[in-house]
Parts: sequence; structure tokens; C-alpha cells
Amino acid sequence: MKSPKDISIEEYNYDLPEDRIAQFPVAKRDQSKLLIAKQDTVQETIFQNIADYLPADSLIVFNDTKVIRARLRFKKSTGAKIEIFILEPVLPTAEVQNAFQVQEQCTWKCFIGNAKKWKKDALTLALNYHGEELLLYAKKGEPQGNAHLVHFSWTPKHLTFSDILMASGSIPLPPYMHRETQDDDVERYQTIYAKHQGSVAAPTAGLHFTDKVMDSLNAKNIQTDFVSLHVGAGTFKPVSGETMGEHEMHSEQVLIKRETIESLYRHDFQSLIVVGTTSTRTLESLYWYGVKLENQVDAPFKINQWEPYNTTGLKNISPKQSLKNILDYMDRKKLDILQGETQIIIAPSYQFKLVDVLITNFHQPKSTLLLLVSAFYGSQWTRVYEYALKNDFRFLSYGDSCLLFRK
Repeated sequence: MKSPKDISIEEYNYDLPEDRIAQFPVAKRDQSKLLIAKQDTVQETIFQNIADYLPADSLIVFNDTKVIRARLRFKKSTGAKIEIFILEPVLPTAEVQNAFQVQEQCTWKCFIGNAKKWKKDALTLALNYHGEELLLYAKKGEPQGNAHLVHFSWTPKHLTFSDILMASGSIPLPPYMHRETQDDDVERYQTIYAKHQGSVAAPTAGLHFTDKVMDSLNAKNIQTDFVSLHVGAGTFKPVSGETMGEHEMHSEQVLIKRETIESLYRHDFQSLIVVGTTSTRTLESLYWYGVKLENQVDAPFKINQWEPYNTTGLKNISPKQSLKNILDYMDRKKLDILQGETQIIIAPSYQFKLVDVLITNFHQPKSTLLLLVSAFYGSQWTRVYEYALKNDFRFLSYGDSCLLFRK
């Protein structure tokens, strides 16, 4: 099999008609369609019935990140409209889980819409917040690639940046949804178990779950656990190079509780079900971090894009040993939460270490997410997508989903 760096993204192109891209969710989350692909057979049902197709006494892992109101709209005195899309925190902390509790002022890396109309002057947004005047100021800082640093300050000073975004921001929908955010999106573009603020896009495989579905999992003794990967805008970054070796993956922050790692350590790995590509990338990154610790006792939790493919000189260890290394590290450092970042790309030739069953939506042509699906299910992913297209499945973020059993 060719090196993943030599893969041409054109091999992962397919014709996706515009009318197959879901612009709105179905009326009830669990009434979306579900495609089940296992051992070269394809069938369909509705998502509400997913537990019927999952192995009993297994473990299912979700991403509990929460989508933030990342889009801020300002209007200059000249009438020019400036849109600021916050991406990642810089000051006073770069840690996502702490950045929203900051008071008075902060600096973020941001995309700026209509940037040429914004020079040096500070932008001001005045709002009424719970009966008192809120003033938000934004000052453009240095460029950061295709983004800029933006310095925010506000009054009243006791408000947190989370409060500011709740009052002034809007939920950012993906660029292929050609519409403005509506009131329903505040609830529907969020999983029911979303907990930790930090994503600018939803982990969409989780959007189909309801309390009723969760109860059906419990009835089959399927244990639930959670990780947090904060989805960045890079998830929509198109692959522009001819080969994947020319594509730079975005880096995203991850947090995993000790109890979750202990659950994985105790599990027998015969039936580990993962909800979404973000949870998959988190768990596979976790394995590679345990490998790093095997070779470097206090290595930082940072997995680079091609690291899993450059294993020369590294010991080949079991998932259980990898997780033990991590738990030992957390013991030494007295950590209850493991925090790090991953840039991992999962592409054909990748050997999965933890994940057995994948629940995921249908992804864009020529995307790194499609490479992950191909790595997981093999070349038969094309059959799955052909079936979905011929049988009225809805695609992308608000679309339907598939249940894939690893080859």
C-alpha cells in the first residue's frame, strides 16, 4: 500500500449534488436515517434503532465538546460590516477550557471578514445584557497566516468571555450551509451531552442521539464515556495540494478524564464503539501518546500529523500497555485530566489501535474525513456512499449517518 503522503485527494472525490447537502436537521434527532455497513452488507433503518445493531456489553465513547458562539459582527461608523470569527485563545491563556472564564480582556486568533475595511481603529459593539449596558471592544493585532490576533476588552469587567459570547456571538454554521443561523440552530447544532465549551463546529455524528437512544444503549449494558476534542475551523480546510504530503493538518486541543482512560484500560477492546471522527482521532492519538511515554518517560501530549507513520526505533506495544503508561504518567504528575493536542491524520494504510466500530455522518468529497473513513472501512467506502446517494440519504453536518464495522 502506498504511503499516505503519496495519496492523491482526487482518488477521494465523488459527485455530491447540492440538493443532497442537508441545510436543516430533521424534525426529531433520532428520526434521521442510519446506514449499517458490515462485512460487505449494507442495510438501513432510522437512528432511533441503532442499539439493535450494536454489540451488548460494549463501550461507546462520545466527544462532549460544546460549540461556542464564535461569530461576532461589528458595524463601523462608516457603515462597513466587519465579522470576527474566533479560532483559538492566545492570552492570558492558550488553554481552551480556561479561556472562557477570563474577565476584562483577552486575545484570540481570529478570521476577519472584510478585513480590508478595518485598519487601526477599535470596533465597538453595544448591547443590553440582563438589563445593563455591555460594551465590547475589538482591536486588530498582528497577522497570523491567514488570520489575525484580535484583542478584546469589555465592560462590565466582571463578565467572563463566555458571558460576552453568549450575549453578542452567534453559532457558526459550516460554509456549505448557505443560510444565516436561526434560533433552532442554537439547540440543534449542539449534542444533547455537550459540556465543555471550545468548538467552532459540532461533532456532528453525535447530533442524532436523544435521551431515548441513550436509554436503549443502557438497556444493552453499553457503557458510555466521554472525551473532549475542541473542533477547530481547520476541519473545513480543503485539501489543496496534489498529494497529502503537501497538506498540513490543523492542530486541536484534547482533554481526557482519568476515569475514561481507566475504562478503556479495563475494556477488552473487542467492541469499542466511537461516535464521530473527532472521538476517533482523540482515542487513536491517546494510543500514540502511550507509545511516546514508552520511549520518553515525560513526553508532552502532542501528536504530530505523520507521527503514527514514522515508527522507526519505537517499540510496538499493545493498547493496554499504552494506556498503562499514560495512567502511570498521570499518577506521577498527580493528574485527574490529561490535556494535550493532536494533529493526527488518519489515512489509508493506518492501522487502528483502539476503535472497532464507528458512527459517523457522510463527509465532503476530497476531505481528510473521507480518508479516515477509507482507512477504517477500506475501499468499500465507495459502495456505502453510492448506496447512500441512491437511497435519499442526506449528507454532511445536518445529514444522516452510517454505522461502520471495521474490516
